[in-house]
Amino acid sequence: MKASASVMRKRILVAFIALAAVFIALFGRLFYLQIIDGGWLRAKAAEQWYRDLPLKAARGKIFDCNGETLADSKDVFTLYARPNAVKDKTAVATEIAEALDMEYQTVFDKLNTNVGEVTVKRKIDAQSAYELRKKNISGLYYTLDTQRNYPFGNSLAQILGFTNIDNAGQSGIESYYDKYLTGVDGFAYTSTDMAGRELESSVTKYVPSIPGCNVTLSVDSNIQSFADSAVIAAATEFLAKSASMIVMDVNTGGILAMSKSPSFDLNDPPRNDLDLLNELSRNTMIVDMYEPGSTFKIFTTAAALEAGVVGDNDTFFCAGSRTVDGQRIRCWRSIGHGSQHLAEGVKNSCNCVFMDLALRLGTSRFYSALRNFGMGQKTGVDFTGESSGMMMKEDNVKTVDLARIGFGQAVAVTPLQLITGVCSVINGGTLYKPYLVASVDSYDGKNLATREPQPVRRTVSEATSQKMRDYLVGVVANGGGSKAGVAGYSVGGKTGTAQKYAGGTIAQGKYISSFIGFAPAENPKYAVLMIVDEPQGYMYYGSLVAAPYAGNVFSKIFDYTALPPSMLAEIEYAIMPDVIGKPVVDAVKELEDAGLHAELVGEGEKVTAQTPVPQTKIAKNDAVLVRAE
Repeated sequence: MKASASVMRKRILVAFIALAAVFIALFGRLFYLQIIDGGWLRAKAAEQWYRDLPLKAARGKIFDCNGETLADSKDVFTLYARPNAVKDKTAVATEIAEALDMEYQTVFDKLNTNVGEVTVKRKIDAQSAYELRKKNISGLYYTLDTQRNYPFGNSLAQILGFTNIDNAGQSGIESYYDKYLTGVDGFAYTSTDMAGRELESSVTKYVPSIPGCNVTLSVDSNIQSFADSAVIAAATEFLAKSASMIVMDVNTGGILAMSKSPSFDLNDPPRNDLDLLNELSRNTMIVDMYEPGSTFKIFTTAAALEAGVVGDNDTFFCAGSRTVDGQRIRCWRSIGHGSQHLAEGVKNSCNCVFMDLALRLGTSRFYSALRNFGMGQKTGVDFTGESSGMMMKEDNVKTVDLARIGFGQAVAVTPLQLITGVCSVINGGTLYKPYLVASVDSYDGKNLATREPQPVRRTVSEATSQKMRDYLVGVVANGGGSKAGVAGYSVGGKTGTAQKYAGGTIAQGKYISSFIGFAPAENPKYAVLMIVDEPQGYMYYGSLVAAPYAGNVFSKIFDYTALPPSMLAEIEYAIMPDVIGKPVVDAVKELEDAGLHAELVGEGEKVTAQTPVPQTKIAKNDAVLVRAE
């Protein structure tokens, strides 16, 4: 009996342990499903119980410095279908195709899929969506979406950039500041049966979206409109490959305008031609470099003054060329400028003067100064794809290379790099980091970031800066930049005419005409760089092609800002002499005696053409063209 009782107790113990093990296993599994894996299982169940539709967040707006809207979003709709809930697919496909201008077969195929939900069409305008919704077709659902809208169309196209169909930035400010402009999407969800049909007792719940941040540019849309008009007019008048302009605040580095022609409508970019889209949307003022020509002479002069290798009373002689390392390098004026002081050399834009200055500086000092002005390095502007320009490796620079760099050859810069450096020369000597975005604010108006002017370093002394302003005012008052002048105001600047290269050799008949100026000269505020790429015909000098448009923009800025004149607006006039058929030397002297600045084209001995025609009334000190063949 004792043995039997002992066995019984053992059996009961084993059964108890086995039962306990089963309960522990079941509890462990329940704990795993409820606690460890519960969130994942609930999510999977929700996928079967609910259908959710995205609520796209509105993209942040882009404003100019005055609060003018440059980019915003308009409401559009996305149409979804739950094929299992669509009863008569043929009839519904017909309704949708007619209402949304779609191919019937495309819609029908979408409705005949086995998926729970399908996107029928995106970016539907509000009116079309409203008309379709009035039909109350079962199985169709709509969500609010947004589409980017640019009120000014093709203005600032290369700066603002554009977005893709998902409202993600693809270029320009839209791309660079995409993480700020992009909002947080919300969603709406409702309970459905196994077939995806909405339950009669279901209640749709919403998680609202959060709009993106708003961005304010340094750009002034009024000044931008002046620049837009100028580049369009210049490109049209001279049948140019392109024309571009930058307007910058001299004392902050803020970009007030940046325009290029040809351009495109941001509301309708040519997406079906990617090569054309890339070409038109390319911001050549930031990402491309070019040989600047005579505008670069500003840096050569400033560097020489700052280093003390030249003074006001130094004289230079130009016979029409210099021979360096056995190579004859011509001045743009083949008959030469004769003897001249530094101020006259700057006014005359004499290549021989600037070759001499570069050689006086030497490679080491000149390169150090150019790097100080920002050449050969990125400015750090808030824009993707900026180029750093190009300078020869210092150890490889020969004497003849140094001479050419002195007047703007054998070196490449970006337009932004050039105007940024020049601003430092004339604003007292401070190089500022250029910028496009002035502030970022949340959708409800809370300021998140404000950009203050960012000084980078000092480039020249105040004394050198003042002297450079005086020299450059002389260029506009009495030299090649005269067409950039505005009656009653003091404007300074420098023209440039650079030959283009193709395959390492000079491309005959292809030039880049430019002018860079600043005003008012007594207290500089605005700097303007105008570039015309490949103007057609023989009027390719920057003084005749680019300077007039810069002057026009200065004039409009003065009116817009109500800047009072700083001097009497008295204009003296001259009568254009008839110099056709006369020897070039005599013709140029006659024009200069009449108070006109002669630009010479060709190397012939006699004048064959002139612009303007004889007996034309023209302002004294204005630039005129003489052709010699």
